This record gives sequence, structure tokens and C-alpha cells, in this order.
Amino acid sequence: MPPARLRLNDGHSIPQLGLGLWQVPEDSTASTVKTALDLGYRLVDGAAIYGNEVGQGEGIRASGLPRDEVFVTTKVWNSEQGYDRTLRAVDASLARLGLTHVELCLIHWPTPGRDRYLDTWRALIRAREDGKIRSIGVSNFMAPHLERLVGETGVVPVLNQIELNPRLQQAELRALHDRMGIVTQSWTPLGQGASFGAAPVRAAAARMGKSPAQVILRWHVQLGVSVIPRSTRVAGLTENLDVFDVCLTPEEMAAMATLDEGVRCGPDPMTFA
Repeated sequence: MPPARLRLNDGHSIPQLGLGLWQVPEDSTASTVKTALDLGYRLVDGAAIYGNEVGQGEGIRASGLPRDEVFVTTKVWNSEQGYDRTLRAVDASLARLGLTHVELCLIHWPTPGRDRYLDTWRALIRAREDGKIRSIGVSNFMAPHLERLVGETGVVPVLNQIELNPRLQQAELRALHDRMGIVTQSWTPLGQGASFGAAPVRAAAARMGKSPAQVILRWHVQLGVSVIPRSTRVAGLTENLDVFDVCLTPEEMAAMATLDEGVRCGPDPMTFA
């Protein structure tokens, strides 16, 4: 069963589950992307800082799929923020990808200490108007960053990609996204496996005949968020995609909510530069 799609606030849509390319080696990115697309993935999430955009584009072309069937994401890195730098960064990403446009481009981090994300956002608005990006969004933005961005530009991001997993559930930020019409997308969705042994996960896995990873990915799906797990193995790619034929019960979802500890795997967006 293929992933569902989530509607974005600009009228476009995004596959609910896709492939994340963080830490995928450049020399295996093309084959990983092609394999994923062959298996039924249609969202490929990359970034300039990952160092594998060339392979990302090669894998998309090798799949033989029509261009409009693949949703491609890239991101502007911290050192490239600012209006002119961002426009150049978008062009550089497109060149590495070998594409004329991407479906989504994100500001990778707010880096509030640099205070350039407003100019970066204005550049993405311009790149969208120029047809280089279809939809624009952000990553790792917290409430003050989102409120300032929208307050000063009037343009609401279609999506905010944030660290989200059972130990870091970010309920308040997700609720803000819902109020603002922003899709939540989860990075490090499995929390580096830290919750695989938790009782609610193990119990649901036993009942459904699924792995702990599949239980957690299904939890993301039922939260209504988009999720981008990473795998370079065929078995892992297949397993991660196979979460649309089961459901967690309301009781199991409530039990999953008790696993929230507010613990991050990655940096704090309020201070990361």
C-alpha cells in the first residue's frame, strides 16, 4: 500500500512517508534512492550539507519515473543564509541535483544568533516566484521563529521539519503547526532506537506482528505528520514502507504518549548556529 499524501497550505501535497538521506554515503546515494523509488517511495529528502545531492539526482533519473512523480526536498545550510547567498545556494543545489526545480526547499536551521532567516525566507519566496521551488518551508524552527517569520513576511511555511520521536513528542509545537496550517515532518523519527524496548512499543509490535521500528513509524502516521526514516538496506527500506496496513488502537496511542521525556538526539534550535 503506497503512502498517503498530506495537503500543504499552498495547494500542493507531500507523501506522508519518504526516504531521508542524512548520513547516506555519497557513493551509495544513487543506488539507495533508485531502490527506494522502485519499492514505491515517492519522497526523497536531502540537503546541501548532506553532501549527496549529486547522488540524489542520479538516483531519481535512474528510476525512470516521470519527474512529476517524485517529490524532491533540499535545504539551505546555515552558512548560506542571507538573501543573495540563499539565491546562489538554491541554484547550486539544482545544479548538483541536475534538476530545473525542486518540490520543496527548507531553511535548514533558524540559527537565531545569525539573525538571517528573514532574508533567507524572502529569497526562498523569490525562488518560488521564479519557478525554481514549488513549495517553501523551514526546519527546526520553534514558535518564536515561526511567529516572527509569518508576522514580518505574511508568508506561512508549508512545512516545518523537526526532531520528533517517542522521547521528544513536541506536542505544543505540533499544535501550533496545526493552528497555523503548517505540516509537521519528523526527522530522527525512530529516536536512534532508544524506545524500541519500551513496553508500549513491544506490546503493540507483538499484537500487530510488526517490528518496533514499524510501530513507531505507524505512530507518526497516526499523529498526522510526515516522516522520513533513513535506511540503505533493501530490507530496511521495505520494512519502513510497510506501515499502512495496520493501526494502533486509541489505548496504544495513549500509551505511546507516556514515553515523552523531552530528550533530544540533535542540537537545540534555539542555540544551534
